[in-house]
Amino acid sequence: MTNSNLFRDDFIIITGGPGSGKTTLLDEIQKNDYNYVPEVAREIIQTQVSSKGDALPWKNVKKYRDLMLDKSIESYISALMNPLKQPLFFDRGIPDTLAYTHLINIPISEKLELATRKYNYNKKVFILPPWKDIYKTDHERKQDFEEAVATYKIMFETYKHLGYELIEVPKMRVEERASFIIKNVVSWEL
Repeated sequence: MTNSNLFRDDFIIITGGPGSGKTTLLDEIQKNDYNYVPEVAREIIQTQVSSKGDALPWKNVKKYRDLMLDKSIESYISALMNPLKQPLFFDRGIPDTLAYTHLINIPISEKLELATRKYNYNKKVFILPPWKDIYKTDHERKQDFEEAVATYKIMFETYKHLGYELIEVPKMRVEERASFIIKNVVSWEL
C-alpha cells in the first residue's frame, strides 16, 4: 500500500448489524437506477463452505477477518474503475471490518489500520438499526438478535470514531427506506 489516501465522495456506505435489511434495501435502490457493490462477507462464507475452507466466522475468525479486508479493498479498487459520476452504494465498507475486529476482540492488524485511513468513502454513512420484526437467521447468518444489536452498536461507535457522520435509516417499508436514502443523497453536493 502506498501512503496516498483515496477519497470518493460518490461512494456511499449502507451499514448496520446483520439482518437489518441492508441487501433488500440496496436491491430496492437499484430499482431506482443506482448501482451498488455487494457485501463481501456472504460471498466469502459461501466460498469457504463450498471449498471446505476454515476462513469462517465460526471457525477461524482472524483468517475470515483478513479475507474480508482483502475482498473489501478489492471491491473499493474495482469501483474506482467505474467512470460514472453518480452515487455508488456499498453494502458495508472497509470500516465494517474494523468494527468486526472490535466485536470479536482480536488485535487490529497494521494492514487494517492503514486501510481504514487509505480508502475513504462519503463522510455521511447510512446505518440501519436492529429490527426484530424482520430479523432472520440463515445458512450464513447464524447470530442471534442480541448479537445483531451488539454488532450495530459497535458499527455505530467505529464509524463515529473514524469521523463519519451517521444517518440512521428509519424502520419503514423498503420503498420508503429507499426513498429516504435517495432524497438525502440527491440533496448532497457530490
